[in-house]
Amino acid sequence: MAEPVRLFLFAGYDKDNIVADSLVYYVKTLSKYGDVIVCIDNDLPQTEIQKIKPFAIHTIAQRHGEYDFGSYKRAYQYARDKKILKKYKNVYLVNDSVFGPLFDIKSIFDKIEEKNFDACGIVVAKHETHSYMESWFVKLDKKIFLSNWFDKFISGVEKQPTKISVTIKYEHGLTNIISKNGCSWGGIFTVYGRKTYNNPKSLFIGGNPFVKKMSFTRHNGATGKQIKYILNHSDKPAVESVISTTNRIYGEKYMKWFLTSNPLKIIYRNISYLITKIKNETI
Repeated sequence: MAEPVRLFLFAGYDKDNIVADSLVYYVKTLSKYGDVIVCIDNDLPQTEIQKIKPFAIHTIAQRHGEYDFGSYKRAYQYARDKKILKKYKNVYLVNDSVFGPLFDIKSIFDKIEEKNFDACGIVVAKHETHSYMESWFVKLDKKIFLSNWFDKFISGVEKQPTKISVTIKYEHGLTNIISKNGCSWGGIFTVYGRKTYNNPKSLFIGGNPFVKKMSFTRHNGATGKQIKYILNHSDKPAVESVISTTNRIYGEKYMKWFLTSNPLKIIYRNISYLITKIKNETI
């Protein structure tokens, strides 16, 4: 029997304590390419859990407050304790800080898995002092996910005082510990600064089938024109799941304003953003 290729450790959260349409769409899509263990950082009623249960081999809905890495920890420990990790060629850390996949995701698996990296993300973020894999979609091979040092790292995840603490200790920390233990890492795309949030259109055109949720609220709505382009060039079922979720999260009024085609409104919001940016930089 052929070795199962992929296990997805999926981390989710919703401020309204429900399973969003976009999350169902994402998990359902992943289930076509491997097994999925879902851990949601909410105490969900069974009616909500049932939405994703058909697409996951196990679902955990428990409020823990440890952000995505706390969910990765719980999903990983379930797989470890059930002794199923060795079955898989690759383990993916995946979370719902993005919408998608907006088009066929197979090309991303092909690109990630053909690269000669022990760990590979969709995006590597480069900064002046450090670089790291953005942890919303990262592939790990057996050299990593079956190691004692990875078990110690992921099992040691605990609640942090701030989100930035989580980013430094666990997102940056994952890349750091992979390097420290002599493993290679890389990505499909390399971005500088906050390009993943601020310039989603260029990544989308380049072949990234996801868009960060944060892009929907950046820079006084200045990213609206980019998001409109992305949605106009994405698969219809994916777009429907995005619109359903964003209308609930941000409100239909906001989304109508955000996705406007009115050139004057677009120019105004861009100018407003630039003025705010200049003011902040001169303070």
